[in-house]
Amino acid sequence: MSRSLALFAIGLTFGCGIGFVVAAGNGITFTGHDHGDPAQHGGAEHQMESAGHAHSQPLMITPGSTAPKIAIDVHKDPMSGWNLQVTTENFLFSPEHVSTADRPGEGHAHVYINGSKLTRLYGNWLHLGDLPKGSVEITVGLNANSHSPLMIGTDPIADSVIIDNP
Repeated sequence: MSRSLALFAIGLTFGCGIGFVVAAGNGITFTGHDHGDPAQHGGAEHQMESAGHAHSQPLMITPGSTAPKIAIDVHKDPMSGWNLQVTTENFLFSPEHVSTADRPGEGHAHVYINGSKLTRLYGNWLHLGDLPKGSVEITVGLNANSHSPLMIGTDPIADSVIIDNP
């Protein structure tokens, strides 16, 4: 069994190497895309300034008592990292409908660390393990099922806190 595994590993290594050499000899490159290049990825998809997904336009919400609201709090975890607590009003987390048609009052959130998108959030709590040292801004913005940021006028429906991470 160990001989078969060793032969497999050797074949895989040489096969991949030969494949890359042949591809490079024919002018084929294996580059990804630049998230900062607007031509390749919508520009600021991972920045809070855009507040949303590269393929979505903001979803305007009428201000008033039924408009979604969000508040966040961050608690130091006794073992490691931080625990993010998200409280919403007039908004239901609906991971089962993500990337589908928008429904009023439901969706998910996007979590940003110092302006860069960290992850999607589908509930009220998230453990933040490895944060940068020093002053850290944590922002959570509400998004519709289609990833469109929820906005009231020019303001995203979001909340931010700044923590000091030792």
